[in-house]
Amino acid sequence: MYLTELGHFNKENPSSIEGISKSKLSKRHNTVFIKRFLPIVDELEEELFFTELEVLASVKHHNIVTLIGFCVEGFERILVTEKSSNGSLGHSLGNVKKMHNLTWEKRLKICIDGAHALNYLHYEMADKKMMIHSDIDPFRFGLDENWRAKIEDFELAVFLPPNQKDEALCRRTYYKSMYHVDPEYAKTGKLKRESDVYSFGVVMFEILCGRNAGDQIYLKQSEKGLVHVSRQNFSNGTTEDIIDPILKEETGKKSYSPIRGANKDSLYIFLKVANRCVAETQDQRPTMKVVLNQLEKALVFQVSQVCLCLCVIIGCILS
Repeated sequence: MYLTELGHFNKENPSSIEGISKSKLSKRHNTVFIKRFLPIVDELEEELFFTELEVLASVKHHNIVTLIGFCVEGFERILVTEKSSNGSLGHSLGNVKKMHNLTWEKRLKICIDGAHALNYLHYEMADKKMMIHSDIDPFRFGLDENWRAKIEDFELAVFLPPNQKDEALCRRTYYKSMYHVDPEYAKTGKLKRESDVYSFGVVMFEILCGRNAGDQIYLKQSEKGLVHVSRQNFSNGTTEDIIDPILKEETGKKSYSPIRGANKDSLYIFLKVANRCVAETQDQRPTMKVVLNQLEKALVFQVSQVCLCLCVIIGCILS
């Protein structure tokens, strides 16, 4: 993977550059990702390349990374996509300062962005196609300057045509992140939309806790990482023990800040749906439509609380 800046002219408003020499035109610069697939040793790399190319060429959604260009020449296989200016959620989880900037409202919106993208892939693509990403983890969430999320990296995605059963037999010999893999899929090889739901649920808990699922703090309690720990805490009613300390402090009774902290109803809705997402079996998990609905409901509670707080503050100032 490489980063570079591309200079280009204002193609969004071509009428403004007609008759003007290119040497007099100012260029716009955008940083892009250049993803180079290794020279072909076997068929795997070529298959990964064309899978991701097919996906990016056929999807169009504001929460999915945009394809800028590609190259197929000799043994070279290259994809060029937009770069998210704030890096990935995975990198942010390893940066205390970055996580400190993420209020509960921002964290909810990142989850909602991801849910919109997966709901689109699962239910809203053109020609009644359906796609399973199959590799969701925090490093697949690119974040822009406003902390809006876009899903990326589709080389392991699976298309299902309209007439096919809602699952695919897809056995893998390796996983980029074992802590995000649907346990039923890993056991049976049956890849379903609910497999994405499971992985997304793990990401939700990572956003809540401010740490990656395989962090040593969780592995000391369970070899399965964050998912197993969060399930236990949810069952015991002690989920607050694993919440990001920064968020927990701002949500506490004594130091509660509704602008940075979490509204309790919002937090409860989030926890409930996240716990359903990481259920052991596929048939126990909600659809992405349900997850998206619940996350938006949680955001309504949070925003309403913030608005109420601001009204009170303004009222006190005016009085």
